[in-house]
Amino acid sequence: MVAATEPEGLDGIQPAAATARTRFEDDMPMLRAAAELTRDLVAPNPMIYWPDFFASALIGYGAMAGAIMVQPVWLAVLLGLVSILGMYRAGLFIHELTHIRHAALPWFRFVWNGVIGIPLLAPSFLYEGLHSLHHARTRYGTVEDPEYLPLALMKPWTIPAFVVVSVVAPFALLLRFGILGPLSFAIPPLRRFLVARYSGLVINPEFRRRAPEGEFRRIWLSQEIAATLWAMLVLAGLWFGIIPLRPFLIICAIAAGLIMLNQIRTLVAHRWENDGAVISTTAQFLDSVNVPPPGIIPALWAPVGLRYHAIHHLLPGLPYHALGEAHRRLTAALPSDSAYHQANDHGLPKLVWALMMGAGKDKVAILNK
Repeated sequence: MVAATEPEGLDGIQPAAATARTRFEDDMPMLRAAAELTRDLVAPNPMIYWPDFFASALIGYGAMAGAIMVQPVWLAVLLGLVSILGMYRAGLFIHELTHIRHAALPWFRFVWNGVIGIPLLAPSFLYEGLHSLHHARTRYGTVEDPEYLPLALMKPWTIPAFVVVSVVAPFALLLRFGILGPLSFAIPPLRRFLVARYSGLVINPEFRRRAPEGEFRRIWLSQEIAATLWAMLVLAGLWFGIIPLRPFLIICAIAAGLIMLNQIRTLVAHRWENDGAVISTTAQFLDSVNVPPPGIIPALWAPVGLRYHAIHHLLPGLPYHALGEAHRRLTAALPSDSAYHQANDHGLPKLVWALMMGAGKDKVAILNK
């Protein structure tokens, strides 16, 4: 996302001049160390990816089935929460799909879409081809970044609204794929509108997606057709009473829960203080957040390596299972005054509170000094 953040020191405050330096200049020793110390970590390990993904999906679907079948409400709620965590972890492998070479993990994209993407109406084309724009140095935090909003500079009410809107997401996806999708193939203006506005997992309302081209167009269409057929089957099953309402609502509640959890995680993945300027790689790093060990809870709300989001922006090609080792190496190698140490934080409540306290305040003038 974006950038020029005021890096936190031991007392949580840094002079504006330090922020101005990193806004447009890079910490070259940090960048060199990051590249040199992690060269042996770039290969994705199939023996980690496949078991992790399948175990997460199995827990998610198993607990979902339990939540549907059990009678005590408390037990159904408990199983629903377990399902949210399992499905959430399995779903977040979509982030890995956008960064790894598909030849390095053959069939992973296909299997992920079959197990998670299509059933949840979130096929990977909604993310692939877009997330890379968020990592582009000249796009990060600008109007051309689909995954950035300057939340810290916006009105305070935008933060809870950002989370609450996820409650309607499952129904919006059913509408997108089950009704508007089929109609759009027969109505060109609707198709153009749907591709530009509602064919991506984006948070920037000003962003407009371009129509797919080449091989990606084939991938997009095959996934969209599969999701459309699935959505139409679900809607038909509801209409004709084949799908009971209670299981459907439980599944929607679980889907809404995992989307809401992801929205909360997104809130603290960055500091959201960039005002739309093109900034340095170091500033992008400092606008992102690491929540490293010893805390255990971040492994639940920021799984699949996302607790190391700042490192990921520094080294987007590293597989998720290598980020912890990369952090340990860089922490040990870089001096205490390195910009690297300023991206670390300690927990979700503190990060959310800091964002809410900063929202709406005039930081642009400070950042531009």
